[in-house]
Amino acid sequence: MDQWGRWGMPVAASEQAPWIGNLWNGAWIASMVIGVFVWGLMFWVMFRYRRKNNSEVPRQTRYNLPLEILYTLVPFLIIGVLFFFTVQSQDNVLAKVNDRPVHTVNVIGQKWSWSFNYMEEQNPAVNSVVHDTGTVERLPDLYLPVNEPVRFNLTSADVIHSFWVPEFYFKLDVIPGHPNSFDVTPNRTGTFLGKCAELCGTYHSAMLFNVHVVSVDEYNAHLKELAAKGQTGELKPPAWVNTVPVAPANEEHER
Repeated sequence: MDQWGRWGMPVAASEQAPWIGNLWNGAWIASMVIGVFVWGLMFWVMFRYRRKNNSEVPRQTRYNLPLEILYTLVPFLIIGVLFFFTVQSQDNVLAKVNDRPVHTVNVIGQKWSWSFNYMEEQNPAVNSVVHDTGTVERLPDLYLPVNEPVRFNLTSADVIHSFWVPEFYFKLDVIPGHPNSFDVTPNRTGTFLGKCAELCGTYHSAMLFNVHVVSVDEYNAHLKELAAKGQTGELKPPAWVNTVPVAPANEEHER
């Protein structure tokens, strides 16, 4: 029954998720109310003004200016209301928690997996940058501390991907040469499945990753394990990916 109350959405796992969840629920409720009203009006008109036996055909009205203005303005009103709440939710979801987030994860999308750089130089428990990367055969693990804000900086090593954790009710494109970022505060421990939400190539379906929302102590312990394995330093996408080729100037033409 809880699933029906969320209209098919998974149980939220971040502080920002309710903004999208409320927008999703409101859009469904508004759609159903409008749909029931329109269907009811259609059936009422078909029943009320149907031709009965051999009676005369009901009077046909060719133009009705007030009615035409009404059914032109009402859709604009509906769209305006939905637009207002959409922008409100979008602004709150994309709002940065603060200028210096507690944790920063630099994410690289590559064909066909993910790399995660934990920028923890200021974390006294870790004092370094550590990373984890996946392959088509091995899913990478993304560890996040519960109830602490995390900033994701997204870059691509090749084509457009999309970083999506369904329980966060949010996804953001990972575009070559156009870094994106967002903040999220996980508030429910557990293991969730992340994925690429943009059709990016042959093995798009393999671009999965496991998200582990754990306590701060478990988070720090995992990063120390990565450091002990030698997975230190920041992985970066190739520099040429973000470079737009420029044709050399034609000197003779310029002269």
